[in-house]
Amino acid sequence: MDKLASCFVQHGAPSQSFKPYAPQRSTTQISPGRSRSVPVVRCAAAHAATVTAPKVTSVDVANVGSGSFDFERYLSATAKAVHDALDAALQGLRCPESLSESMRYSVLAGGKRLRPALAIAACELVGGPAAAATPVACAVEMIHTSSLIHDDMPCMDNDALRRGRPSNHVAFGEPTALLAGDALLALAFEHVARGCAAAGVPADRALRAVVELGSAAGVGGVAAGQVADMEGEGSAPVGLAALEYIHVHKTARLVEAAAASGAVVGGGGDAEVEHVRRYAHFLGLLLQVVDDVLDVTGTSEQLGKTAGKDAAAGKATYPRLLGLEGARAYAGELLAKAEAELDGFDAARAAPLRHLARFVAYRQH
Repeated sequence: MDKLASCFVQHGAPSQSFKPYAPQRSTTQISPGRSRSVPVVRCAAAHAATVTAPKVTSVDVANVGSGSFDFERYLSATAKAVHDALDAALQGLRCPESLSESMRYSVLAGGKRLRPALAIAACELVGGPAAAATPVACAVEMIHTSSLIHDDMPCMDNDALRRGRPSNHVAFGEPTALLAGDALLALAFEHVARGCAAAGVPADRALRAVVELGSAAGVGGVAAGQVADMEGEGSAPVGLAALEYIHVHKTARLVEAAAASGAVVGGGGDAEVEHVRRYAHFLGLLLQVVDDVLDVTGTSEQLGKTAGKDAAAGKATYPRLLGLEGARAYAGELLAKAEAELDGFDAARAAPLRHLARFVAYRQH
């Protein structure tokens, strides 16, 4: 734990420092001419009806039913488009068949595709076309999948189940799984460079996206968070600050990079990109808090992965440090903070991101 504490003190978070239980509504105006009126709409009735919701401080959950935006249809269409693009990107790879099959096994296994949807929605938020963000969306999913393959391996979390079926290393063996994760990480950056050029994205925007994604995958994000997570196991109790460091890096930073990169390739200005970044930072932490709650309250069948594994490994989690109700209350604060960052944008363009935040807050798996 001394190493983890030292890392936290020396390096801190990759962007702004956000403290739990201190919600503060943004007052920064993006553009005086933009409307701040945003309809409150339902993510998905099934989720609100069957899931114990976090305590929300600024959104009246009882009224989350008005409006006409069909988020389920939007998410389904985006997921299919990204899946098809990923399928195409992973065809005809010049490598041993076992490596190609291992890569495709995990990337095309399904999942909610939240990070790709976030990249595309952020691009559209600032007025860019979805096609400009599709290479970024695919790259984000490749990076995310790479991290999951490595995370499941015996040297990390040693989890045999992922998305309802055997983890990659169980299906293909540890050496092939390790190399599949490495190959996906490398392919992600190649895909951004080639795909952005083909979509007509200016080179300077594509380069900024590469920098964002590289930082999020490496020492500024997933790699740093994973090491801190492992070093915190079985040592002195991990406090909230150290836990936040782990999840800002391991989870939130890639979510943040997906959104920021989408806004960048879409042509967003600096102020717009910063609001999108902050929205995604809170969304990434919300994703982790809800994951921690579901690890306690869900089953392996519901989650598609081993339930209760964090508690069994003695890991620090938000329910463990805050209690189950405290974790749910914190999720509500993060949801309110994320939505506040969208207030200065056009309401119709912001609707997918607003729904996405609520979908994450009320999901069951």
